[in-house]
Amino acid sequence: MKPLLWLLALAALAVGLTMASRYSSGYVLVVLPPYRAELSINLLVLFVIAGYLVFYLVVRFATHAMRMPQQVREFQQKRRRDRGRRALNEAMEAFFAGRFARAETSAAEALEIGESPTLSAVVAARAAHELKAYDKRDQYLARATQETSPEIDLAHVAQAELLADEQRFDDALVALQKVQHRHAAVIRLELKLHQRLGNWDRVLQIASTLGRRGVLDALRVNQISRSAHIENLRRCTLDASGLRQIWEQIPGEMRSDSKITSVAAQALIVLGSHDEARTIIEESLKTAWASELVALYGECLGTDVRRQIELAEGWLPEHPDDAVLLLTLGKLCARQALWGKAESYLEASLSLAPSYSAHLALAQLKERRNLHEAAAEHYRLGLEIALTHLKANTGGRRQAVV
Repeated sequence: MKPLLWLLALAALAVGLTMASRYSSGYVLVVLPPYRAELSINLLVLFVIAGYLVFYLVVRFATHAMRMPQQVREFQQKRRRDRGRRALNEAMEAFFAGRFARAETSAAEALEIGESPTLSAVVAARAAHELKAYDKRDQYLARATQETSPEIDLAHVAQAELLADEQRFDDALVALQKVQHRHAAVIRLELKLHQRLGNWDRVLQIASTLGRRGVLDALRVNQISRSAHIENLRRCTLDASGLRQIWEQIPGEMRSDSKITSVAAQALIVLGSHDEARTIIEESLKTAWASELVALYGECLGTDVRRQIELAEGWLPEHPDDAVLLLTLGKLCARQALWGKAESYLEASLSLAPSYSAHLALAQLKERRNLHEAAAEHYRLGLEIALTHLKANTGGRRQAVV
Protein backbone atom coordinates (compact mmCIF):
# COMPACT_ATOMS: atom_id res chain seq x y z
CA MET A 1 0.00 0.00 0.00
CA LYS A 2 2.78 2.40 0.89
CA PRO A 3 4.65 2.05 -2.47
CA LEU A 4 1.40 2.74 -4.32
CA LEU A 5 0.91 5.98 -2.41
CA TRP A 6 4.47 7.04 -3.22
CA LEU A 7 3.87 6.29 -6.90
CA LEU A 8 0.68 8.34 -6.93
CA ALA A 9 2.42 11.24 -5.20
CA LEU A 10 5.29 11.23 -7.75
CA ALA A 11 2.82 11.10 -10.64
CA ALA A 12 0.89 14.03 -9.18
CA LEU A 13 4.14 15.96 -8.72
CA ALA A 14 5.19 15.31 -12.32
CA VAL A 15 1.83 16.44 -13.65
CA GLY A 16 2.01 19.56 -11.52
CA LEU A 17 5.52 20.44 -12.70
CA THR A 18 4.55 19.87 -16.34
CA MET A 19 1.57 22.15 -16.08
CA ALA A 20 3.57 24.78 -14.21
CA SER A 21 6.34 24.73 -16.83
CA ARG A 22 3.85 25.75 -19.54
CA TYR A 23 3.28 29.08 -17.82
CA SER A 24 6.91 29.67 -16.80
CA SER A 25 8.96 31.89 -19.23
CA GLY A 26 11.68 32.96 -16.84
CA TYR A 27 15.35 32.08 -17.04
CA VAL A 28 18.39 31.92 -14.83
CA LEU A 29 21.76 33.50 -15.69
CA VAL A 30 24.78 31.71 -14.26
CA VAL A 31 28.04 33.74 -14.43
CA LEU A 32 31.42 32.14 -13.69
CA PRO A 33 34.04 34.43 -15.34
CA PRO A 34 35.01 34.12 -18.07
CA TYR A 35 31.94 31.87 -18.60
CA ARG A 36 28.25 32.63 -18.47
CA ALA A 37 25.27 30.35 -19.03
CA GLU A 38 21.62 31.11 -19.46
CA LEU A 39 19.13 28.38 -18.44
CA SER A 40 15.42 28.30 -18.35
CA ILE A 41 13.87 27.80 -14.95
CA ASN A 42 12.23 24.58 -16.12
CA LEU A 43 15.57 23.08 -17.16
CA LEU A 44 17.17 24.20 -13.90
CA VAL A 45 14.46 22.48 -11.92
CA LEU A 46 15.06 19.27 -13.89
CA PHE A 47 18.82 19.50 -13.26
CA VAL A 48 18.27 20.00 -9.53
CA ILE A 49 15.90 17.03 -9.32
CA ALA A 50 18.24 14.84 -11.37
CA GLY A 51 21.21 15.89 -9.27
CA TYR A 52 19.35 15.08 -6.06
CA LEU A 53 18.37 11.67 -7.40
CA VAL A 54 21.95 10.89 -8.43
CA PHE A 55 23.28 12.04 -5.04
CA TYR A 56 20.63 9.97 -3.22
CA LEU A 57 21.44 6.84 -5.24
CA VAL A 58 25.17 7.24 -4.68
CA VAL A 59 24.70 7.66 -0.92
CA ARG A 60 22.36 4.66 -0.73
CA PHE A 61 24.76 2.49 -2.69
CA ALA A 62 27.69 3.53 -0.51
CA THR A 63 25.65 2.87 2.66
CA HIS A 64 24.63 -0.58 1.47
CA ALA A 65 28.20 -1.36 0.45
CA MET A 66 29.48 -0.38 3.90
CA ARG A 67 26.76 -2.39 5.69
CA MET A 68 27.12 -5.48 3.50
CA PRO A 69 29.70 -7.31 5.72
CA GLN A 70 27.46 -6.77 8.77
CA GLN A 71 24.38 -7.92 6.88
CA VAL A 72 26.23 -11.03 5.72
CA ARG A 73 27.24 -11.79 9.30
CA GLU A 74 23.68 -11.25 10.52
CA PHE A 75 22.37 -13.52 7.78
CA GLN A 76 24.85 -16.24 8.69
CA GLN A 77 24.01 -15.89 12.38
CA LYS A 78 20.31 -16.13 11.61
CA ARG A 79 20.86 -19.27 9.58
CA ARG A 80 22.95 -20.69 12.44
CA ARG A 81 20.25 -19.86 15.00
CA ASP A 82 17.59 -21.42 12.80
CA ARG A 83 19.70 -24.55 12.41
CA GLY A 84 20.29 -24.71 16.17
CA ARG A 85 16.58 -24.24 16.88
CA ARG A 86 15.69 -27.01 14.44
CA ALA A 87 18.30 -29.29 15.99
CA LEU A 88 16.96 -28.66 19.51
CA ASN A 89 13.37 -29.26 18.38
CA GLU A 90 14.44 -32.50 16.70
CA ALA A 91 16.25 -33.54 19.90
CA MET A 92 13.16 -32.93 22.02
CA GLU A 93 10.89 -34.79 19.61
CA ALA A 94 13.32 -37.73 19.37
CA PHE A 95 13.75 -37.91 23.16
CA PHE A 96 10.04 -38.07 23.90
CA ALA A 97 9.63 -40.58 21.09
CA GLY A 98 12.23 -42.83 22.73
CA ARG A 99 14.85 -42.41 20.00
CA PHE A 100 17.62 -41.54 22.44
CA ALA A 101 20.59 -41.90 20.08
CA ARG A 102 19.03 -39.44 17.65
CA ALA A 103 18.08 -37.15 20.53
CA GLU A 104 21.65 -37.05 21.82
CA THR A 105 23.07 -36.32 18.36
CA SER A 106 20.64 -33.47 17.70
CA ALA A 107 21.03 -32.00 21.19
CA ALA A 108 24.83 -32.11 20.88
CA GLU A 109 24.54 -30.27 17.56
CA ALA A 110 22.32 -27.62 19.13
CA LEU A 111 24.79 -27.31 22.03
CA GLU A 112 27.73 -26.74 19.69
CA ILE A 113 25.75 -24.11 17.77
CA GLY A 114 24.93 -22.39 21.06
CA GLU A 115 21.15 -22.71 20.93
CA SER A 116 19.85 -22.63 24.54
CA PRO A 117 23.09 -24.23 25.78
CA THR A 118 21.76 -25.25 29.20
CA LEU A 119 18.62 -26.86 27.81
CA SER A 120 20.53 -28.53 24.97
CA ALA A 121 23.10 -29.95 27.40
CA VAL A 122 20.36 -31.26 29.71
CA VAL A 123 18.52 -32.98 26.84
CA ALA A 124 21.79 -34.51 25.61
CA ALA A 125 22.61 -35.67 29.17
CA ARG A 126 19.21 -37.28 29.64
CA ALA A 127 19.49 -39.05 26.29
CA ALA A 128 23.00 -40.29 27.11
CA HIS A 129 21.74 -41.51 30.49
CA GLU A 130 19.03 -43.56 28.80
CA LEU A 131 21.74 -45.05 26.56
CA LYS A 132 23.79 -45.96 29.69
CA ALA A 133 26.57 -43.69 28.41
CA TYR A 134 27.29 -42.28 31.87
CA ASP A 135 30.66 -40.70 30.99
CA LYS A 136 29.10 -38.69 28.18
CA ARG A 137 26.18 -37.85 30.43
CA ASP A 138 28.52 -36.43 33.06
CA GLN A 139 30.32 -34.37 30.41
CA TYR A 140 27.07 -32.85 29.23
CA LEU A 141 26.03 -32.15 32.81
CA ALA A 142 29.38 -30.50 33.52
CA ARG A 143 28.82 -28.15 30.59
CA ALA A 144 25.26 -27.47 31.67
CA THR A 145 26.23 -26.59 35.24
CA GLN A 146 29.04 -24.31 34.05
CA GLU A 147 26.56 -21.98 32.40
CA THR A 148 25.45 -18.82 34.19
CA SER A 149 22.09 -18.60 32.48
CA PRO A 150 18.79 -18.29 34.40
CA GLU A 151 18.19 -21.96 33.45
CA ILE A 152 21.01 -23.20 35.71
CA ASP A 153 18.47 -24.67 38.17
CA LEU A 154 17.24 -26.87 35.33
CA ALA A 155 20.70 -28.38 35.03
CA HIS A 156 21.05 -29.04 38.78
CA VAL A 157 17.62 -30.66 39.03
CA ALA A 158 18.34 -32.85 35.99
CA GLN A 159 21.70 -33.83 37.49
CA ALA A 160 20.03 -34.78 40.78
CA GLU A 161 17.36 -36.86 39.05
CA LEU A 162 19.85 -38.74 36.89
CA LEU A 163 22.22 -39.45 39.77
CA ALA A 164 19.30 -40.66 41.87
CA ASP A 165 18.27 -43.00 39.06
CA GLU A 166 21.82 -44.41 39.22
CA GLN A 167 21.38 -44.99 43.00
CA ARG A 168 23.92 -42.26 43.81
CA PHE A 169 21.67 -40.60 46.34
CA ASP A 170 24.37 -38.68 48.25
CA ASP A 171 25.69 -37.10 45.05
CA ALA A 172 22.13 -36.37 43.92
CA LEU A 173 21.43 -34.57 47.19
CA VAL A 174 24.58 -32.46 46.79
CA ALA A 175 23.46 -31.45 43.29
CA LEU A 176 19.95 -30.64 44.50
CA GLN A 177 21.24 -28.39 47.26
CA LYS A 178 22.66 -26.07 44.57
CA VAL A 179 19.18 -25.27 43.26
CA GLN A 180 18.32 -21.68 44.17
CA HIS A 181 14.55 -21.67 43.65
CA ARG A 182 13.12 -24.26 46.06
CA HIS A 183 9.82 -24.88 44.35
CA ALA A 184 7.51 -27.78 45.18
CA ALA A 185 8.98 -30.26 42.67
CA VAL A 186 12.49 -29.71 44.05
CA ILE A 187 11.32 -30.27 47.63
CA ARG A 188 9.49 -33.46 46.62
CA LEU A 189 12.66 -34.76 44.98
CA GLU A 190 14.61 -33.89 48.12
CA LEU A 191 12.05 -35.84 50.15
CA LYS A 192 12.58 -38.95 48.01
CA LEU A 193 16.36 -38.68 48.34
CA HIS A 194 16.21 -38.42 52.12
CA GLN A 195 13.87 -41.42 52.20
CA ARG A 196 16.37 -43.44 50.19
CA LEU A 197 19.22 -42.32 52.44
CA GLY A 198 17.27 -43.09 55.61
CA ASN A 199 17.39 -39.52 56.94
CA TRP A 200 14.06 -39.94 58.69
CA ASP A 201 14.19 -36.81 60.83
CA ARG A 202 14.67 -34.74 57.68
CA VAL A 203 11.87 -36.71 55.99
CA LEU A 204 9.51 -35.67 58.78
CA GLN A 205 10.45 -32.00 58.39
CA ILE A 206 10.03 -31.98 54.60
CA ALA A 207 6.73 -33.86 54.73
CA SER A 208 5.42 -31.29 57.19
CA THR A 209 6.55 -28.45 54.90
CA LEU A 210 4.86 -29.99 51.87
CA GLY A 211 1.71 -30.49 53.88
CA ARG A 212 1.60 -26.84 54.94
CA ARG A 213 2.12 -25.73 51.34
CA GLY A 214 -0.72 -27.94 50.17
CA VAL A 215 1.56 -29.95 47.88
CA LEU A 216 0.70 -33.17 49.73
CA ASP A 217 -2.68 -33.94 51.22
CA ALA A 218 -3.07 -34.81 54.87
CA LEU A 219 -3.39 -38.54 54.18
CA ARG A 220 -0.12 -38.68 52.25
CA VAL A 221 1.69 -36.62 54.89
CA ASN A 222 0.40 -39.01 57.54
CA GLN A 223 1.60 -42.05 55.57
CA ILE A 224 5.09 -40.59 55.09
CA SER A 225 5.35 -39.50 58.72
CA ARG A 226 4.14 -42.91 59.90
CA SER A 227 6.81 -44.70 57.87
CA ALA A 228 9.49 -42.30 59.12
CA HIS A 229 8.56 -42.83 62.76
CA ILE A 230 8.56 -46.61 62.27
CA GLU A 231 12.02 -46.54 60.69
CA ASN A 232 13.33 -44.30 63.47
CA LEU A 233 12.04 -46.77 66.05
CA ARG A 234 13.60 -49.72 64.23
CA ARG A 235 16.91 -47.91 64.13
CA CYS A 236 16.94 -47.73 67.94
CA THR A 237 16.05 -51.37 68.62
CA LEU A 238 19.20 -51.80 70.74
CA ASP A 239 19.26 -48.29 72.23
CA ALA A 240 16.81 -47.96 75.13
CA SER A 241 17.34 -44.24 75.77
CA GLY A 242 17.19 -43.40 72.07
CA LEU A 243 14.04 -45.48 71.68
CA ARG A 244 12.29 -43.70 74.54
CA GLN A 245 13.35 -40.30 73.19
CA ILE A 246 11.94 -41.06 69.74
CA TRP A 247 8.73 -42.42 71.27
CA GLU A 248 8.26 -39.16 73.18
CA GLN A 249 8.74 -37.16 69.97
CA ILE A 250 5.97 -39.03 68.16
CA PRO A 251 2.69 -37.04 68.21
CA GLY A 252 0.05 -38.43 70.53
CA GLU A 253 -2.41 -39.29 67.77
CA MET A 254 0.25 -41.40 66.05
CA ARG A 255 1.20 -43.37 69.14
CA SER A 256 -2.13 -45.16 68.91
CA ASP A 257 -1.26 -46.41 65.40
CA SER A 258 -1.02 -50.19 65.70
CA LYS A 259 2.02 -50.50 63.44
CA ILE A 260 4.01 -47.82 65.28
CA THR A 261 3.03 -49.28 68.65
CA SER A 262 3.91 -52.76 67.45
CA VAL A 263 7.43 -51.74 66.39
CA ALA A 264 8.02 -49.86 69.64
CA ALA A 265 6.68 -52.73 71.74
CA GLN A 266 8.84 -55.30 69.93
CA ALA A 267 11.92 -53.16 70.51
CA LEU A 268 11.08 -52.75 74.21
CA ILE A 269 10.55 -56.52 74.56
CA VAL A 270 13.97 -57.15 72.98
CA LEU A 271 15.49 -54.65 75.43
CA GLY A 272 13.76 -56.40 78.32
CA SER A 273 11.40 -53.49 79.13
CA HIS A 274 8.30 -55.69 79.22
CA ASP A 275 6.27 -53.44 81.50
CA GLU A 276 6.78 -50.44 79.20
CA ALA A 277 5.80 -52.56 76.21
CA ARG A 278 2.69 -53.77 78.02
CA THR A 279 1.72 -50.20 78.92
CA ILE A 280 1.95 -48.77 75.40
CA ILE A 281 0.05 -51.78 74.00
CA GLU A 282 -2.75 -51.28 76.50
CA GLU A 283 -2.96 -47.56 75.70
CA SER A 284 -3.08 -48.23 71.97
CA LEU A 285 -5.78 -50.89 72.31
CA LYS A 286 -7.96 -48.39 74.17
CA THR A 287 -8.07 -46.35 70.97
CA ALA A 288 -8.35 -49.09 68.34
CA TRP A 289 -8.38 -52.88 68.43
CA ALA A 290 -5.48 -54.59 66.65
CA SER A 291 -4.84 -58.32 66.78
CA GLU A 292 -1.11 -57.89 66.11
CA LEU A 293 -0.82 -55.89 69.35
CA VAL A 294 -2.79 -58.51 71.24
CA ALA A 295 -0.31 -61.13 70.00
CA LEU A 296 2.59 -59.02 71.33
CA TYR A 297 0.75 -58.56 74.61
CA GLY A 298 1.17 -62.27 75.21
CA GLU A 299 4.96 -61.86 74.83
CA CYS A 300 5.23 -59.20 77.54
CA LEU A 301 6.59 -60.94 80.63
CA GLY A 302 5.28 -58.26 82.98
CA THR A 303 5.56 -58.24 86.76
CA ASP A 304 1.81 -58.74 87.19
CA VAL A 305 0.68 -61.45 84.78
CA ARG A 306 -2.58 -62.02 86.69
CA ARG A 307 -3.56 -58.42 85.99
CA GLN A 308 -2.78 -58.99 82.31
CA ILE A 309 -5.03 -62.05 82.31
CA GLU A 310 -7.86 -60.14 83.94
CA LEU A 311 -7.52 -57.28 81.45
CA ALA A 312 -7.40 -59.64 78.46
CA GLU A 313 -10.43 -61.52 79.75
CA GLY A 314 -12.17 -58.16 79.93
CA TRP A 315 -11.59 -57.75 76.19
CA LEU A 316 -13.04 -61.17 75.44
CA PRO A 317 -16.77 -60.26 75.57
CA GLU A 318 -16.24 -57.63 72.86
CA HIS A 319 -13.99 -59.89 70.74
CA PRO A 320 -15.13 -63.47 71.40
CA ASP A 321 -14.12 -64.73 67.95
CA ASP A 322 -10.61 -63.30 67.95
CA ALA A 323 -8.32 -66.33 67.72
CA VAL A 324 -5.25 -64.20 68.56
CA LEU A 325 -6.82 -62.96 71.79
CA LEU A 326 -7.65 -66.56 72.81
CA LEU A 327 -4.09 -67.61 71.97
CA THR A 328 -2.69 -64.75 74.09
CA LEU A 329 -4.91 -65.73 77.02
CA GLY A 330 -3.74 -69.31 76.68
CA LYS A 331 -0.08 -68.25 76.83
CA LEU A 332 -0.65 -65.96 79.82
CA CYS A 333 -2.55 -68.65 81.73
CA ALA A 334 0.19 -71.17 80.96
CA ARG A 335 2.77 -68.84 82.49
CA GLN A 336 0.73 -68.77 85.68
CA ALA A 337 0.38 -72.57 85.58
CA LEU A 338 -3.35 -72.31 85.07
CA TRP A 339 -3.24 -75.42 82.90
CA GLY A 340 -6.95 -76.00 82.53
CA LYS A 341 -7.77 -72.45 81.48
CA ALA A 342 -4.72 -72.32 79.23
CA GLU A 343 -5.74 -75.52 77.43
CA SER A 344 -9.31 -74.28 76.99
CA TYR A 345 -8.20 -70.96 75.50
CA LEU A 346 -5.66 -72.61 73.17
CA GLU A 347 -8.16 -75.18 71.90
CA ALA A 348 -10.73 -72.42 71.34
CA SER A 349 -8.15 -70.48 69.34
CA LEU A 350 -7.39 -73.54 67.19
CA SER A 351 -11.08 -74.11 66.56
CA LEU A 352 -11.39 -70.60 65.15
CA ALA A 353 -8.12 -70.39 63.21
CA PRO A 354 -5.53 -73.18 63.29
CA SER A 355 -2.07 -71.71 63.61
CA TYR A 356 1.50 -72.82 64.17
CA SER A 357 1.77 -70.68 67.35
CA ALA A 358 -1.34 -72.17 68.93
CA HIS A 359 -0.27 -75.76 68.17
CA LEU A 360 3.21 -75.04 69.52
CA ALA A 361 1.86 -73.52 72.76
CA LEU A 362 -0.56 -76.42 73.23
CA ALA A 363 2.22 -78.96 72.52
CA GLN A 364 4.44 -77.35 75.17
CA LEU A 365 1.54 -77.38 77.63
CA LYS A 366 0.91 -81.10 76.94
CA GLU A 367 4.57 -81.87 77.52
CA ARG A 368 4.50 -80.15 80.89
CA ARG A 369 1.58 -82.37 81.80
CA ASN A 370 3.48 -85.44 80.52
CA LEU A 371 1.04 -86.01 77.66
CA HIS A 372 3.78 -86.73 75.16
CA GLU A 373 1.70 -88.35 72.43
CA ALA A 374 -0.73 -85.43 72.37
CA ALA A 375 2.23 -83.01 72.38
CA ALA A 376 3.80 -84.81 69.41
CA GLU A 377 0.53 -84.59 67.50
CA HIS A 378 0.33 -80.85 68.02
CA TYR A 379 3.98 -80.47 67.02
CA ARG A 380 3.20 -82.34 63.82
CA LEU A 381 0.10 -80.29 63.04
CA GLY A 382 1.95 -77.05 63.74
CA LEU A 383 4.82 -78.12 61.47
CA GLU A 384 2.38 -78.91 58.66
CA ILE A 385 0.86 -75.44 58.92
CA ALA A 386 4.32 -73.85 58.95
CA LEU A 387 5.41 -75.81 55.87
CA THR A 388 2.20 -74.92 54.04
CA HIS A 389 2.76 -71.21 54.70
CA LEU A 390 6.41 -71.52 53.68
CA LYS A 391 5.50 -73.17 50.36
CA ALA A 392 2.83 -70.58 49.67
CA ASN A 393 5.23 -67.70 50.33
CA THR A 394 7.99 -69.31 48.27
CA GLY A 395 5.62 -69.93 45.37
CA GLY A 396 4.43 -66.33 45.49
CA ARG A 397 7.99 -65.05 45.33
CA ARG A 398 8.79 -67.31 42.39
CA GLN A 399 5.76 -66.05 40.52
CA ALA A 400 6.79 -62.49 41.20
CA VAL A 401 10.26 -63.18 39.85
CA VAL A 402 8.86 -64.84 36.72
